[in-house]
Amino acid sequence: MSEHPAQTPAAQAFVAKFHPDVLEQVRSTVASQAVVVVGMAQNPVVKKARKALDAAQIQYTYLEYGSYMSKWRERLVIKMWSGWPLFPQVFVQGALVGGCDETLKALEDGSFTALLEKGRAERSEP
Repeated sequence: MSEHPAQTPAAQAFVAKFHPDVLEQVRSTVASQAVVVVGMAQNPVVKKARKALDAAQIQYTYLEYGSYMSKWRERLVIKMWSGWPLFPQVFVQGALVGGCDETLKALEDGSFTALLEKGRAERSEP
């Protein structure tokens, strides 16, 4: 998808007030942690992605926002921010990898580890 459409000042004000606390928590966690999984309770696809990361012995921070019947607005603001329509949302070194399928593929082809190591190397450079 391309850039967001232009917004009127009223629309911008509404979006700015739409769960800014949730958005700040996700943004700051993604910026400060190497691997972040954003998900929801009771979702088997989220559990599958987390299980794959556990099996690969990759440490991650998990942020959970409600389940199928709760906190859908909080999850909506995350989707609006990331541009990704589903959960989980997996981030490595601040970059969105995608959901479960994309994470499994990246783990399999080595690109997940490469992205993780590249970020570690960049952080350790003087």
